Amino acid sequence: QVQLVESGGGLVQAGGSLRLSCAASRSIFGAITMAWYRQAPGKQRELVAAITSGGSTNYADSVKGRCTISRDNAKNTVYLQMNSLKPEDTAVYYCNAKYAVPWSGDYWGQGTQVTVSL
Repeated sequence: QVQLVESGGGLVQAGGSLRLSCAASRSIFGAITMAWYRQAPGKQRELVAAITSGGSTNYADSVKGRCTISRDNAKNTVYLQMNSLKPEDTAVYYCNAKYAVPWSGDYWGQGTQVTVSL
């Protein structure tokens, strides 16, 4: 089993920045894909950014150019750097990891709240 713990969320003003962290209880070297999702009130959960084991990244159009996903294998941590934050970025952000053997599965963190004020 793999446990994911997010941190770094909080309240920021529009135009500000945050860096979210997701610490995994297992080595992320074995993760096929690690990603950040978010869910805003009244909205479906959506993919924000993803990074593969090979380092390829993918971003939602709404955050492209403002967010950067990265991984630190030594620290078993994936990050989401968010800049130029907008009120519409307000959501609960969830870390997701897809692992191959021996911890095969799709894992989710508990989420961290990001609130962007005017």
